[in-house]
Formats: sequence, C-alpha cells, structure tokens
Amino acid sequence: MLDRLTGNLQFQGQALLLRAERQKVLSGNIANADTPGFQARDFDFAKALQAATTQGAGAAGGGAITDPRHIPVRGAGGANDPNLLYRLPEQPSIDGNTVDMDRERANFADNTVRYEATLRFINGDVRNLLSAIRGD
Repeated sequence: MLDRLTGNLQFQGQALLLRAERQKVLSGNIANADTPGFQARDFDFAKALQAATTQGAGAAGGGAITDPRHIPVRGAGGANDPNLLYRLPEQPSIDGNTVDMDRERANFADNTVRYEATLRFINGDVRNLLSAIRGD
C-alpha cells in the first residue's frame, strides 16, 4: 500500500535528479563555448529516466544494488559517464568547438522549466498526501 503512495514521489524524485544532472551538463557546455576543441555533451533524458525507474537507481549506472547499504551509481553525469553523448554540430567551427549557443540556451531554458514543473508536481503530491493523512 505504501508503495503506491510513494511510487509517484520516487518517479518525480528520479526525474528531478536527472534534470539537475542535465542542467550541469548544459551549463558546462555554455561555460566552454569559447574553448577551442570542446565537444558539447548531452544525454537522452527519456532513456536515462527509464533506466533509473525500471530497476531503481542501480540501473542507471549499470550496477546492481545487492545490499541496502550500497551507494547507488548514477548513470547521467560526470565527464567519464558512458551515457553522455557528443552533440553533432550543425555548423562546425574552425577551432573544433561544437557548442551552438542558441541550442544550448534553448535546452537550458527548457530544462529549467521542466525542473520547476517537476518540483511543483512533487509539492502537489506531498500536499495531497498530507491532506489525506489529516483527513482534510
């Protein structure tokens, strides 16, 4: 019974963590827009969320959690993460940098709005749970 009540919160929590990781990746791209040879990175949010929610947090990193004391390995984030993909440039630059500032700004703004929406969903779920507990 408790799993049904917390299932949506867990899903939204995973989405929030992945949105935060994507925000870090996108901000890193923006920060390195003038760095010669920098390759813009991103990850497929839908695939990462599906991996994180199908088998828990261990699935995102490819490792199984066999003991509750294990620290879950996250799969979306970090410079050496195999799930991060290189972005193909639409207009290659002379210095080899693949950051398209228009695309990065649009992705950053979109991710910000979706992050805030996820927070609102979580707040609404918590309010509904508290209302049900209180009997309002």
